[in-house]
Amino acid sequence: MARMSLLTRDEAQTRSQLLDVHRYAVDLDLTTGDTTFASRTRVHFTARAAGDTFIDLNPHRLHTATLDGTPLDPAALDGTRLPLTGLTPGPHELTVEADMAYSRTGEGMHRFTDPADGETYLYTQLFLDDARRVFAAFDQPDLKAHFDLTVTAPPHWTVLANGTTTHHGDGRWTAATTPLISPYLVAVAAGPWHTVRTDHRGLPFGIHCRRSLAPHLDADATELLSTTTALFDRYHEKFDEPYPFDSYDQAFVPEFNAGAMENPGLVTFRDSYVFRSAVTDAERCSRAVTIAHEMAHMWFGDLVTLTWWDDIWLNESFAEYMGYQTVAEATRWTHVWTDFAAGRKDWGYDADQRPTTHPVAPDPEAVPDTASALLNFDGISYAKGAAALRQLTAWLGEKDFLAGINRHFTRHRFGNATLADFLDNLASATDRDVHTWAAAWLRTSGVDTLTAHATDTEHPTADPAWQLTVDRDGTRPHRITVTTWDHTPETGPPTRRDHLDLDLPQQQPLTLPGHRPDLVVLNDQDLTYAKLRLDPTSWTTALATLSTLPDPLTRAVLWNTARDLVRDGRLAPATYLDAARTHLPHENDLALVTGVLNFASRHVAGPYTHPDDRPAALATLTALCRDLLRRTEGLSTEDWTRGRGGAHRTDAHPGLRLVAVRHFIDSATQPASLSDWLDDGLVPGGPTLDPALRWRILGRLAVLGAVDEAAIAAELAADPSATGREGAARCRAALPDLDAKRRAWDAMFEDDTLSNYLFTATAQGFWQPEQTALVRPYVHRYYQQAPAFARRRGPALATAAGAAAFPAYAVDEEALALGRAALATGDLVPALRRRLADQIDDLARALRVRDRRTTTTG
Repeated sequence: MARMSLLTRDEAQTRSQLLDVHRYAVDLDLTTGDTTFASRTRVHFTARAAGDTFIDLNPHRLHTATLDGTPLDPAALDGTRLPLTGLTPGPHELTVEADMAYSRTGEGMHRFTDPADGETYLYTQLFLDDARRVFAAFDQPDLKAHFDLTVTAPPHWTVLANGTTTHHGDGRWTAATTPLISPYLVAVAAGPWHTVRTDHRGLPFGIHCRRSLAPHLDADATELLSTTTALFDRYHEKFDEPYPFDSYDQAFVPEFNAGAMENPGLVTFRDSYVFRSAVTDAERCSRAVTIAHEMAHMWFGDLVTLTWWDDIWLNESFAEYMGYQTVAEATRWTHVWTDFAAGRKDWGYDADQRPTTHPVAPDPEAVPDTASALLNFDGISYAKGAAALRQLTAWLGEKDFLAGINRHFTRHRFGNATLADFLDNLASATDRDVHTWAAAWLRTSGVDTLTAHATDTEHPTADPAWQLTVDRDGTRPHRITVTTWDHTPETGPPTRRDHLDLDLPQQQPLTLPGHRPDLVVLNDQDLTYAKLRLDPTSWTTALATLSTLPDPLTRAVLWNTARDLVRDGRLAPATYLDAARTHLPHENDLALVTGVLNFASRHVAGPYTHPDDRPAALATLTALCRDLLRRTEGLSTEDWTRGRGGAHRTDAHPGLRLVAVRHFIDSATQPASLSDWLDDGLVPGGPTLDPALRWRILGRLAVLGAVDEAAIAAELAADPSATGREGAARCRAALPDLDAKRRAWDAMFEDDTLSNYLFTATAQGFWQPEQTALVRPYVHRYYQQAPAFARRRGPALATAAGAAAFPAYAVDEEALALGRAALATGDLVPALRRRLADQIDDLARALRVRDRRTTTTG
């Protein structure tokens, strides 16, 4: 493989000024072996002036290159750049023939052999600059072209692509010519796919998965297709421009690094979205949001594409916002913004409070090359950006917001656009000062904090009144909803008094009739992006009444306030756990139960809790899960996952029991109950253990030292699937045994053969909070070996090394010093450096939180 070369923004601008790219003819032969495939590319382009440039190519072996009939020297390949010198003004034709390497890291052309049946599947992931791993390309987003694709595959395979494909016999396939698209959006998926098809609005729609998942795809095909077509119809009501491609295929592919990828006409999803075990309705909702997100990209990103990667928010923030909003409008998941608040928005808050934060729309100079661009695909570009757009819609009004978007599509269809273009189009649809709003919201980083102050006024001869003042620590304008509540414990739940729309900053305090309320909720309905601080009376009332407030989005705002207080060291972790124990057994919104339990188990009872306090934290979680299990006794299997609860349990939310079972497993400190469940094949009172629950139990038993290699091997024999292999790798790495840890470490960092998914599964098992003493020597080894590993294996595995493989449970000053020393060196690839910077900041935060063992707020 060639040394990878980073494309800089300046180089991209120079190449874009020189070239106009018209058409690619790409011919791929996927029958040449297990390690490489043949790639032949013919590119037609025009030079606007005389000059030199290059085409991007990362071959296993470059055979020939011909420019206008003149052979080029293959030895001239410099890293991943093939020089094109002495270009004259006018049209040119370049032909490149090469062998390209298959990937096991989810980049370029990924190759996967299904252990369940031995069938092989291939798919491309060319984002952000990996088109060069598959074909020669001017690999930047503003050099769009038409693509003609031809593929030779084994005879029993099906080939999918951006356009409809035609089989000509003997494994030879052609795809319909694409409209103008960027090279990173070209897509191929080849293999013996299982397919379900339908037609909608005169277009072919298809869903595809590997054959071993066929029964599971078939079981959900009606939901998947009905959700897809409902979203498709809603987008056509919102957008003036019709869907711009000739078909809509969704392929669920193995070992996919992201949630999904918006390839025009062929969206690829991680195939864990084909549910092979029981899931909650919240997880089905999450899948619908991902479908909606990727479909929004057909307009935001595919029809109109960013010019350079500094404007990635024009893709991701809009797709994120539109995904949630359109699911709320077009599907049965009408309360999906609660899911966003409870389970997604914290991704943005966390990222925005680290040293690596950046504006939603960073300055172009801050994104000088493709490596720095890749780092910005984070919680800021997705979750914070979506929250900012939700605030923009609340401030601007949806009518004007959509009018500006539609002008943007019409003016730049099949072209490229910048932030300035978008703001000009939005401003043309409203009399509001969009540019000033954008400067405050999109060009700044960090989180504002809003603090409520509620005080009675003194008017001896007048009716009682109170004043509301909201302090803003930050610079952004906010349009928020404020609700106030009265609470008399003897009479039941709080009653709502006021519903106010408030623009911040305030010009003066707001005076309202009556005595000061018992609870003031800022940002009710979660319309803005800010941390909140309650006044002392409101906080006391919230802790006492949280589960009794009628609106789940109100409760989500308060739970997020508690979460922020813990992270900021202003609320003791044990107090958060006590609040969860008090209120979650009465909570009916599954997204809230899931979000609170996830934070409690992954953070509060993990890095935020001192090892001496962890047994008590786990005991609280176990007791909470027992309460939830008691609440859901007598539910049917359908009720556990999707139904509204049994006749005598109408208050039980769908999936509540399944969530309780999962977290009971994760928090168990004694193996007896889990071993009994595994032996019996079910949880008493249900559910029956499916593969996901069996591997989850086995993983926890491995941590507790209650299973051995023989038990893991027996489970893998019973479930020889890809997820079974991941489960076995996770369990083996979790065994509290020196030899098991050594084998897992060598598999991760020594032999370089693990795929992206198996590496992550092994890393997840390796580091356990119960085993910090056992793996202590590996903390030093991590910092010694991770940098070289990241250089060898590329950005995707570098990211995994900085995420799943990071020793997150080594929370002490020595580990912090090791991390800071590693960051001080220049020996880190950008993907690893960014992950380590975030992890080390989280480690420092965990140390601060551990110092807070009593309740304080304010």
